[in-house]
Amino acid sequence: MGKIIAIHSYKGGTGKTSLSVNLAATYARKGKNVCLMDLDFRAPSLHILFKDYKATYWLNDYLNGVCEIDRVLIDASRDNGNGGKLMLALANPSTEAIRDMTAKNRKWEMKALGRLLSLRSSILNNGDFDYLIFDTSPGLQYSSINAIVSADVALVVTSLDASDINGSQRMTSELYDLFEKKTGILVNKVVADFLSSNEEQKKFNKYINSVHTLPILATIPCYCEVLRAAGNFIFSEEKPDHPFTETLEDLATSVEKL
Repeated sequence: MGKIIAIHSYKGGTGKTSLSVNLAATYARKGKNVCLMDLDFRAPSLHILFKDYKATYWLNDYLNGVCEIDRVLIDASRDNGNGGKLMLALANPSTEAIRDMTAKNRKWEMKALGRLLSLRSSILNNGDFDYLIFDTSPGLQYSSINAIVSADVALVVTSLDASDINGSQRMTSELYDLFEKKTGILVNKVVADFLSSNEEQKKFNKYINSVHTLPILATIPCYCEVLRAAGNFIFSEEKPDHPFTETLEDLATSVEKL
């Protein structure tokens, strides 16, 4: 049985989409079959990171009942010599589509949830995929809640910003406890000084575990090289020996064990 992973955050700017893409690519490089979906309908971005691939149908079309999911999927696999596949489902970035998705009513949201839940059989079971990864909208939008409800595992990406920590605490205690999801925290863009020695790292780990009640699955330093990549390429594919990629590989293993 495959696993659905929702990657979420309280606010934008945490690096959620970058981690979603690089985690998906990491699994594909490990020989897994992965489907990455853009559920951030308010600010779609996967189409920019995968600009060489053109969508005939969007994920919006699937949720609107216009087509089935196989018409949406785009093969973005790279030959890593291990047979792993990376498929995409992109969100429509047009202003009209964004307005349409933000104006949906509760009845539509429930139907959309049903179509998300049906992906378990159509992609994970019938499609022989190992992982379905949702890159969600930040905060408590309907698409984020639907993604969390549909998922087996939720990964909450947070920074060290005080408002982000506070918001993530409230969000996880009020929302994730309600749905009883297996959840882990990814602390992203950590200043290198906090991890400069074993002593500093112990102090940082003690602090971060004191502010988050959920398990910390990964602490990811702020690497200048990742920032300079600026989404122009998938970092973990191009730089397989970089510490950032190694951290993603450890995270992939941790999620597999959840």
